[in-house]
Amino acid sequence: MKKIRLILLLIFAVHISNAQQKKPNVVFILADDLGWSDVTLYGKTKLYETPNLERLAARGITYTRAYAASPLCSPTRASILTGQTPARTGITAPTAHLGMVKLKASLNQGTGPANKSVILESVTRLNNTLPTLGKQFKKAGYQTAHFGKWHLGADPYSPLQHGFNVDIPHWPGPGPAGTFVAPWRFKDFKENYTKEHIEDRMADEAVSWLRNVDKTKPFFMNYWQFSVHAPFDAKETLKKYYRTKVDLSDAQHSATYAAMVHSMDDAIGRLLDELDRLGLTENTIIVFTSDNGGNMYNGVTDILPNGEKYMAPPTSNRPLRGGKATMFEGGVRVPTIISYPGVTKAGAINDALVQSTDFYPTLLNLAGLEFPENHPLDGIDIIETLKGNDIKRDGIFTYFPHQPGVPDWLPTSISVHADDWKLIRLFHQGKDFKHDYLLYNLKWDISEHNNLAKTYPEKVAELDNLIQKHIEDTKAIVPIPNKNFDSTKYKPENIGKQPGGLKGKKLEIN
Repeated sequence: MKKIRLILLLIFAVHISNAQQKKPNVVFILADDLGWSDVTLYGKTKLYETPNLERLAARGITYTRAYAASPLCSPTRASILTGQTPARTGITAPTAHLGMVKLKASLNQGTGPANKSVILESVTRLNNTLPTLGKQFKKAGYQTAHFGKWHLGADPYSPLQHGFNVDIPHWPGPGPAGTFVAPWRFKDFKENYTKEHIEDRMADEAVSWLRNVDKTKPFFMNYWQFSVHAPFDAKETLKKYYRTKVDLSDAQHSATYAAMVHSMDDAIGRLLDELDRLGLTENTIIVFTSDNGGNMYNGVTDILPNGEKYMAPPTSNRPLRGGKATMFEGGVRVPTIISYPGVTKAGAINDALVQSTDFYPTLLNLAGLEFPENHPLDGIDIIETLKGNDIKRDGIFTYFPHQPGVPDWLPTSISVHADDWKLIRLFHQGKDFKHDYLLYNLKWDISEHNNLAKTYPEKVAELDNLIQKHIEDTKAIVPIPNKNFDSTKYKPENIGKQPGGLKGKKLEIN
């Protein structure tokens, strides 16, 4: 009888172990400032090379209309981890590296008289009370690790407090410490060899962790790349290679930036190789996306093969308008792939409207995990798109109550994408401080050249109702008319123009 009981216990133990193994692993790869046109997936670049992203796309679904929740990084990062938009989290600007700890958004009482609306002050840390993805997967028994950029707060708001057992290099800054190529300036994290590239090192650390995880338990890995954020530097060998490819008549003509994209893609290849080698690929969900659009507004000094120096913007998001820190498509439309063998149709392309907020409910459902109580979600489950199907939704929302001085900047605003339409509400920019609007049909006008707000007033009203509903649902702190406004200092003709032109290349847009 004892022997039978022992055999039953062993069978039960094996059953439990197998059940644990069947839980899918997750690798979440997040590029930094990588634009929709910075990869070869959409046929918009002649200079950059991303063969490993092509390799990942061949295994899964490539999304043509995927969006970051914000045109700047920290708000989007928070949206991934919480499933909530910046309107709800209050994280609307990348200020998490600054000294002030601020956990509730507020109006900026120091907004200048040239502004018709009051700008917001963002939350500066990801609140530890939030049930982040890291916490939810850890709670379910997953092994968790975060590699690379965080930018949601230093201790006690680091990945270690948000569900990740490992955090390397445990750095709170907006980019790599000092440089991509060693010597770095990370605290307690030194290079292994001269001129080591930080993305190579992050790949080494991630691969080492994969080799040492308990293979009987599932894992959740954040591989959040430093690439391709400023400062703009790269391996000399790669810069020399791309100098031979540069065409100055092409909008994308920075050899340095191309080299940075190359290193980013190489690191992704390292992860794919290791997952294959360990036999983990078939049971691993891989997500690849970017936190916002490409940075078009800084200046990068490059060298032609003949030794002549030239100044170039890092990249171009053509045919999309604008870039990082703008509400136009170039600031928020991002390259996105999801691969999950047996679920995703290999090599498929999907034009469903998806956003970074959707990863939270989708990953929890794919892993069969419980949803936290009393945690409202703005994202939706997009599992049907993995099967090649469309999804129904009212719209996706981008809340950006700031106005960095970059070309194509807009006053404090919020937008909604619904079907092929996009409406941007400009807070209090109209007559008598009423809202003003920009309306685009992206199917007809992907470059957002033609404002149709006056042509389709009914569509403006319909979409603005969705915006208002989202504001009320999220209980967002929103801009109000500026009581200090001085019409003599208001220069609407300067909207969308960078002060000083390209000479203002050291922009603080993080």
